[in-house]
Amino acid sequence: MATEIRVPTLGESVSEATVGTWFKKVGDAIKADEPLLELETDKVTIEVPAPSAGVLSEIVAQAGETVGLGALLGQIAAGSGAAAAPVAAAEKKAEPAAAAPAAQPAVAAAAPAASSMPPAPSAGKLLAESNLSADQIDGSGKRGQVLKGDVLAAVAKGISAPAASEPVKVQARAPSTTEDVAREERVKMTRLRQTIARRLKDAQNTAAMLTTYNEVDMSAVMSLRNKYKDIFEKKHGVKLGFMGFFTKAVTHALKEIPAVNAEIDGTDVIYKNFCHIGVAVGTDKGLVVPVVRDADQMSIAEIEKDIGRLGKLARDGQLSMADMQGGTFTISNGGVYGSLMSSPILNAPQSGILGMHKIQDRPVVVGGQIVIRPMMYLALSYDHRMVDGKEAVTFLVRVKDSLEDPERLVLDL
Repeated sequence: MATEIRVPTLGESVSEATVGTWFKKVGDAIKADEPLLELETDKVTIEVPAPSAGVLSEIVAQAGETVGLGALLGQIAAGSGAAAAPVAAAEKKAEPAAAAPAAQPAVAAAAPAASSMPPAPSAGKLLAESNLSADQIDGSGKRGQVLKGDVLAAVAKGISAPAASEPVKVQARAPSTTEDVAREERVKMTRLRQTIARRLKDAQNTAAMLTTYNEVDMSAVMSLRNKYKDIFEKKHGVKLGFMGFFTKAVTHALKEIPAVNAEIDGTDVIYKNFCHIGVAVGTDKGLVVPVVRDADQMSIAEIEKDIGRLGKLARDGQLSMADMQGGTFTISNGGVYGSLMSSPILNAPQSGILGMHKIQDRPVVVGGQIVIRPMMYLALSYDHRMVDGKEAVTFLVRVKDSLEDPERLVLDL
């Protein structure tokens, strides 16, 4: 009896994925729980393990296909050896129509599930005013009923009615010259890269984004780090970097300026009485932002350990959906790549993101004297709809003060 390989639960709000690489081919013997293929979702790449031992008798969803929750990916036959390969191929040729129903769940799962309940009266009125359809929105009420809050959330995310009469306009690419065509390579964007591009552009289109800058003298942090880094690593088993200091400084500032730690939901403001700090990590497949949860309750050593753990998972492509969700503020360190100054883009729906940059010796005036100090430019991008200029500048100054006098972090000042 054949065992079906189906798309597993992909995480909250994720309804479809793209089939990546199959690690096995038809006819290969496989062991239970052995990785069979990769699925690329909007946020992470996950491996699908074999539900049982046997022989891979059929691959239904090929690399590059989009599949929904529960969609059939392939089948495992009992036994061992490669004899199942020609049998599976013959069955597929003889019954081409049989595979078609298996692909139907993927199409259905890509869209919000249809509800048997009509929208709530208040939601129906708001849908009409916003020129939206209930089919575009996932309802949170009983039997999937669309409520007013669901519509407000959809409007806040920028969902709009599709144009029925006009085709979607895509900017045409200028044709290459004949001699250049042969030297070009066209590669389909991964689902993660498509999501990164869409979210960044949505953030620019939705938020009233503004950036304020400052600079910090890193002498005190560098001196403290050089003095205790060996003892720190020996005791805690992790290197003492700069991210622990920055994360701690940010959590202190967020407590003082809560608007930077809040988000807009329709016509409401949600203030977060906790600090889940997202740490942007560059990987071969694109930028991911794992989250250090409750960083305000952690010591610098605990923060460094968690950042190290998440960074390794990100580089190995093993981040889970839980590792990526719930961030309230983000820190991006372009300095590790040599960036001297940049304006980071918000990680929606968050209201703030801090950009760290390269530490560089520069002449500065201290006590009327020109001295050389290790300086770093800081950039805070924020949603001006939520955060006033005074709050943004005050927040960045608090971060600067904590880093230039790190004893403040120990004494909670």
